Amino acid sequence: MKTIPSCLCRFLLIAVVFALMSMPAFAALYEGESAPVFTGHDQDGKKFKLEPKIGKEFVLLYFYPKDDTGGSIAGAVALRDRMLELKRRDVSVVGISFDKAKSLKKFSFKYNLNFPLLADTCGEITDAYGMRMWPRREMARPVSVLIDLNGKIARVTDSPDPAVQMREMETALNRLEALSSK
Repeated sequence: MKTIPSCLCRFLLIAVVFALMSMPAFAALYEGESAPVFTGHDQDGKKFKLEPKIGKEFVLLYFYPKDDTGGSIAGAVALRDRMLELKRRDVSVVGISFDKAKSLKKFSFKYNLNFPLLADTCGEITDAYGMRMWPRREMARPVSVLIDLNGKIARVTDSPDPAVQMREMETALNRLEALSSK
C-alpha cells in the first residue's frame, strides 16, 4: 500500500484551511432574494437608511475589506469616476467596511470619493448580507451588490477585479432598465 508523501499532506491541509478561510461566516444572499434593510452611519456621522431608497432608485452596495488598500482604492476610484453616469441612471452607491468613521473620512478625502462610506464596525450590515471574509474576521469580502427598485438583489459580483465588478453591474443595470421600460 502506498502512502501519501508528507509534503502533499501539508499542501492539502493548507488548501483546506485557505478554502475555509475564504468562506463567508454567514450564508451569502443570492439574486432574487429580498435585500436586508439596514441603517448605518457614514464617514461624517450622518445616518444612512436603505429603506427609503427602495422603490425610488437602484442601490449599489460596495463591500470592501479595508480603507487604503490596493483593491479598495481601485474599486472606490472606479465608482467615483462613474458617479455622474450612475446618478443619471438613478443608482445610489454606498461603500461598506469594518473601518471606523475617522478612517473612512480620511479615505474618502484622500481619493475625493463622492459617495457615502458606512462604518460597519460591528459587522451587522456585512453579516446581514453574508459578506464577512470568514468567521470572526473583521473584514468584508470585496463584493458589489445591486438592489433593484423592488428591494430585491439583482446582482452579486464577487470578483476581486474592480473592472469586472463594474462590467457586471453595468450589464445588470442595462437588464433592469430594459425590464422597467417595458
